Amino acid sequence: MAKMTGATAHLRRLQRLRGPAMIEPVTRALFGAAQDIQIDAQISITAGATSGKNHVASLAPDPPNNDTGVLANNIEAKVVEPLKAEVSSNAPYAAAQEFGSDAANLPERPYMRPAAAKGRPEARKRVVDAVAKVVRGAG
Repeated sequence: MAKMTGATAHLRRLQRLRGPAMIEPVTRALFGAAQDIQIDAQISITAGATSGKNHVASLAPDPPNNDTGVLANNIEAKVVEPLKAEVSSNAPYAAAQEFGSDAANLPERPYMRPAAAKGRPEARKRVVDAVAKVVRGAG
């Protein structure tokens, strides 16, 4: 008959990996990635744009050009629950700009989807690094 040693210590380690010791740093990593996506989306709207009287609308499929600042200023990153972060815009016309609107004869000018696609590799890396750090520290 085989004798197992260290089972209690191993069980405690697994419990730490499942609990707050894992959830908190991974959630922080996700939020950091969401903030990067927020910033990239805001930059795509504001870079090179002219507001006010000299404003010129962007040509689709380029991101919308900043005019009043409502679209860019309403993009926010937030943690919605443990292990889940999101980036959204609360501007009233955010979806119409992103996806276009037949009713408004507005072609799509995506700013969030490109930012999310650009940020996805870094988000993965942040999460992998956070998990690896917890695993190394749980031993």
